[in-house]
Amino acid sequence: MIKKIAFLGTPEISTSTLRFLFDKGYEIPLVVTGADKKRGRGSALSPSPVSALAAELGLPISHQPKDLLDVEFDLAVVVAYGRLISEDLLSKGLFVNLHFSLLPRWRGAAPMERAILSGDEKTGISLMQLVKELDAGPIYRMREISLTEEMTLSELSTQLSDMANDALWEELSLGESAFSNPTQQSGEPTYAHKLTADDLRVNWSGRAKEEIRKVRIGRAWSTFDGKRIKIISAEAVEANLDLAPGQFVGELVATSEGAVRLLRVQPENKREMDASDWLNGIQKLAGGLFV
Repeated sequence: MIKKIAFLGTPEISTSTLRFLFDKGYEIPLVVTGADKKRGRGSALSPSPVSALAAELGLPISHQPKDLLDVEFDLAVVVAYGRLISEDLLSKGLFVNLHFSLLPRWRGAAPMERAILSGDEKTGISLMQLVKELDAGPIYRMREISLTEEMTLSELSTQLSDMANDALWEELSLGESAFSNPTQQSGEPTYAHKLTADDLRVNWSGRAKEEIRKVRIGRAWSTFDGKRIKIISAEAVEANLDLAPGQFVGELVATSEGAVRLLRVQPENKREMDASDWLNGIQKLAGGLFV
């Protein structure tokens, strides 16, 4: 019977599962998470979201996976930990991973982001056994949802996190027979490499319907008058502006196909604001280009 569950995770999306396991009454002998880092402005170090939650719950914390070698556990649950697990650790006990894609599609660091950027019509979660090869282990459970053209990364993260917890609980509820009958992955794998800033730069020579996917992820940007501007929210519209890509009229910016209506923006070194307010302030630059 599974009673002691070690946990490995780092970002905000991992906290849901840690709290879920805690609330279900499992003993959590150790939480392994990424080291404290400089986050945001200033030089002070801040704990990872998982580390902060573990401290709040009074759980033991380590930044070294090897510390699990000295801990007794029945199961180790991994959620977006961010580092590979050594063979020494994998041989100590059963490690399972909650991965946010329908494996073998989008193995790797940024499965949700890549699913959105690629215009996937569906995605989901995979509860899998951890093996040496990246995200290649056999599957215990999968859950699938439709990925709409309006869904943001934040919304998707919330839905998939809840779905992952439900799938984990279903498996744990099997008692002695839990995690005993996985199925090998089938199909051609694709890889979700971590996004760079360039991946999220809006290409106005692209199609509005595709470029808006970058905005849905949450860190889209462009430049105007030589300064960077973050595009907080926007929408694709079917409009023929008869303008060069990147030129704008009102809140509409032309692309090679359709237009992007700016809703919320954050100019460089300024606060977030409605796009209409920002545009009113740059009327003297009318005729300029987003690049």
